[in-house]
Amino acid sequence: MDSLNDTLQYVPLKQYDTSMPATGGDSLTANLNLVYETGNIAWMIVATGLVLLMIPGVGFFYSGLARRKSALSLIWLSMMSTAVVSFQWFFWGYSLSFSHTAGKYLGNLENIGFRNVLGQPSVGSPKIPDLLFAVYQGMFSAITVALAIGAAAERGRMLPCVVFMFVWATLIYDPIACWTWNPAGWSAKMGGLDFAGGTPVHISSGCAALAYSLMLGKRRGHGTHELNYRPHNVTHIVLGTVFLWVGWFGFNGGSAMAANLRAVMACVVTNLAASVGGITWCLLDYRLEHKWSTVGFCSGVIAGLVAITPGSGFVPAWAAVVYGVVGGAACNYATKLKFVIGVDDALDIFAEHGIGGLVGNILTAFFAADYIAHLDGSTVIKGGWVNHHWVQIGYQIADSVSGFAYAFGGTCIILFVMNLIPGLSLRASEDAEVLGIDDAELGEFAYDYVELTREVISEDDSVPKFSTDNGPRLMPMGQPAEKQ
Repeated sequence: MDSLNDTLQYVPLKQYDTSMPATGGDSLTANLNLVYETGNIAWMIVATGLVLLMIPGVGFFYSGLARRKSALSLIWLSMMSTAVVSFQWFFWGYSLSFSHTAGKYLGNLENIGFRNVLGQPSVGSPKIPDLLFAVYQGMFSAITVALAIGAAAERGRMLPCVVFMFVWATLIYDPIACWTWNPAGWSAKMGGLDFAGGTPVHISSGCAALAYSLMLGKRRGHGTHELNYRPHNVTHIVLGTVFLWVGWFGFNGGSAMAANLRAVMACVVTNLAASVGGITWCLLDYRLEHKWSTVGFCSGVIAGLVAITPGSGFVPAWAAVVYGVVGGAACNYATKLKFVIGVDDALDIFAEHGIGGLVGNILTAFFAADYIAHLDGSTVIKGGWVNHHWVQIGYQIADSVSGFAYAFGGTCIILFVMNLIPGLSLRASEDAEVLGIDDAELGEFAYDYVELTREVISEDDSVPKFSTDNGPRLMPMGQPAEKQ
C-alpha cells in the first residue's frame, strides 16, 4: 500500500492566497492549478460543452415547428447567436455580469476583454477559476439569446436580429444575470433562489420573445387557413429535444460549479421533471385529439426542463414530479394566451419559457430544502416552505416580476429604437415573407427539393399536386403543365 501511494504522487490542494494579483498569481513562478480539484475542472469543461450542444438543439426544435420555407433561417439564427454573444461576452458581457467589484444591478468594466480573467477563484464558486466560470457562463448568455430570437420566425429580417443579439445581451441579459447570480446582486443578497436560470434565462428570453412578436406584428395570413399548418418536420423537433435534454444535464448539473452530490441531485431532478413533463403534456393533448402527439411530448419535456431549472440544486427528487406535472400543464394551457392577448408568438416561446420559468421560480419557494443545497458541503440557505421559511415566496415573486418587467419593457424599447434606424427595420417585406425567409434572406434552403402541396392551391385539376423528378412540371398561376 505504501508503494502504491509513492507511485501515485498525490498533490494536496493549496489554500488560495488572497493577496495574489487579480489573475490569481504568476503562472511562471507558481502552479495555479494547485488551488483547484482537477475533477471539478474536468466536469465543468464537459458541462460547458453540453450547454453549447443545446444551442443547435434550439435551432432544430424551432426549425421543425416552422414552415419549410423559413426552416433554415431559424437554425442560422441559433448558430449566429452563439458567435455574436460569445464575442459580446468576451468583450464586456462577462465583466458587466460577474466582475468581482460589481454593484447591485450591474458590474463594471474591470474585466473587459477578459482582462485579468485567469486563475483567481470565481465569484460563482471558489471551487473553479475565473476563466472556467467565464466560458461556462458565456454559454448561458448565448442560449438565452438563441431562445429569444426565435420570435423572428417567418417574418423577421436577419440583420436586425444580429444587431439585436449584441444589444439585448448587453442591456437586458447582463444586468439580470448580475443581480441574480453575482453575490453583490440585489436578488442574491435578498435571498432569491435561482440555481440555473429561471429568471436570467427563461423569463427574460420568454418576455423578449413576446416583445419581439408584438413589435414585429402578426405573420401574413394570421388567423386564416394560410397559417393553419402543422410543424413541417417533427423529426427536427425530436432531434432538437434530444440535444436539449442531454445538454440540460450540463446546464443544471454544471450550475453546482463542482463534481459533487449537489450536481448529481441536479441531474436526477432534471431528468425526472423532463420525463413527467412530457407525459403530462401528452396526456393533456390526448384528451382533446385522441392522438399521442410526438410534438406534444417534446413540448412537455422542454416545459419540465424549464420549470425545474431554478430549483434543480435546491429541491429533493420527489419534488421533481410536481415540477413536471405543474410545469407541463401550465405551459400547455399558456399556449392559448397568445390568442387572448392577440400576439403572434409563432413558436410559443413565451408559453414555454416565460411561463415555465415563472412556475419554476414559484415552486422553488415551496420545495427548496436546506439539506439539498448543502450537498455541496458549503452552501447554506434557509430553504422554502418545506423548511417553514414562509417569506421565500415573496423573494421569488419579487425576483420573477422584476425580471419579467425589465426584460419585456427593455426589449420593447430596444426594438422600437432599432426600427427607427435606417437599414434596421425589423420586418421583412411581404414579398420576402411569401417567398420564405430562407430564399429571401439567406439564398439557401433547408432541403434540396421543393414540395408544394401545402403552399400552392391550384384550381386546375391537370396540375399535379406533387413535384416530381420525372413527371410534368408545374407552371405558375395555374397554367397547364408542359409535357416533358
